[in-house]
This record gives sequence, C-alpha cells and structure tokens, in this order.
Amino acid sequence: MNICLESTLELAVAWAREVGEVQRSNFRSGHLDIETKSTIHDVVTKVDKLSESMLLERIGKHFPDHSVLGEESGEHDLHSDYLWVVDPLDGTNNYSQGLPVYTVSIGLQYKGETVLGVVYTPYTDELYTAVRGKGAFLNGKQIHVATKTDLNQSVLATGFPYDKGINPVNNIDNLSRILPHLRGIRRMGSAAYDLCNVAAGFLDGYWELGLKLWDVCAGVLIVQEAGGVVEHFRYDRGIAIMTANPKLLEKIEDYIR
Repeated sequence: MNICLESTLELAVAWAREVGEVQRSNFRSGHLDIETKSTIHDVVTKVDKLSESMLLERIGKHFPDHSVLGEESGEHDLHSDYLWVVDPLDGTNNYSQGLPVYTVSIGLQYKGETVLGVVYTPYTDELYTAVRGKGAFLNGKQIHVATKTDLNQSVLATGFPYDKGINPVNNIDNLSRILPHLRGIRRMGSAAYDLCNVAAGFLDGYWELGLKLWDVCAGVLIVQEAGGVVEHFRYDRGIAIMTANPKLLEKIEDYIR
C-alpha cells in the first residue's frame, strides 16, 4: 500500500464534514427536488446528487488514479487497487421527511479489503472513524461494542428492503421470530448509522438484508475495529449481514435466517 492511511483519513473526515454542512443547510428546506429510483419507496434528492458530486471531485483531485463506487453515479473504474465506496447521504427517506437520522459514509478499499471508514452524522455532529488495525473512534474517543450476552436485555436494529411489498424475502419473518425475545427493536433508517451505533455500544446488535456495498463498507470496518463480529446470513438477497459482540451474535443467529 503506497498511501498514508492516517493522512488519507484526515482528508476523508474533512470531505465528510464539508458535505455534511451542505446537507445541514438544506435540511427541512422544502426545496429538495425529490425523485424516485428503483421503486416509489426508493427516493433521491438534489442534495444526494450534490453530495456525491462533491465527493467525486475531491477524491479525483487528491487521488486521480483511484476507482470510485458511488450510490448515485455507480462505478468509476480506473482499474486501481484502491476503491472509494461512498454513500453521500445514507438515510434519504429520513432526510426527505425532515427526520434527523442521516449520514455521510466514506469507505476505502485496497485490493478488496476495507482499510478506512468514515461515517458522519451532520445533524448530531457525530464523527465515526476507523483505520484497519487501529481501533474505532467517535469524535476522537475510542469506542467498543456492548458486552450484553442476553437477548432479553438487548436492543437491536434492523431495516427492510425497498421491494418489501413485492418480494416475500423481506425480513418480516426474521423480525417476528426475534422480537418477542428482545428488550426492544429500532428501525433507524440508515444502515451506516445502525452499524456505528453497534460499534459505540448504543445498540447491542443489528441485522438487515438487501443492502449494497456503499451502505455498509465504512460501517462494517468501524464495527470490526470496535470489537464486533459481522457475519453474512444469506447470499441471495444483496448484502445480508448481522453484527454484535461474539456471544450475543450466537443467540441472534438462532432467529435470523
């Protein structure tokens, strides 16, 4: 690897904060030019597009030979060992509704392995960061996953795919199986934010299916660096993962299929 990850992290943090400021300034403005994508439930705003164009411009300026995968513009393949994976605004449904749970997610992979992750929540000014092998941090303070081992004391998060109304593999069966055994369930609306909340111990675990790489690239590394385990539970429904501390994950596995 021929780049310095620490200095690259500083750049990615600056980009996330810059994009986050644009998102904050447009939040609840009523002028988002909302459009639909794959289904009527899958929306995009002008802020999503502006955020991604900002990230593409900054990555291109500093790392012109790196490839980029973005949610809105797809893959910009420069046949590089480095791939930036960006979700410029994870939680667009929340953002378009005026709900304050949304994030900027930036991950960097080297030869297919994620080596750097940044997730920024503009409304609450929470900055989650990780470099592989160096731990995970929230606003500069090291974080760790929760230590609970009993489901009945645990609060988990999940989500549902955009085509939940037409595809029977929609996670509702998993929820109905595990919910009676939990202290609580949360549906935050941003996979990146869910993963970071697990990393910080605010949530005890999380699972979801139908995800894309840009949803989870940065967040998975942050969870792993905080001591969490991330496992795939099926391979026919996009990215389908579950995460928690190792002992709790064993119990979650009894219900998530």
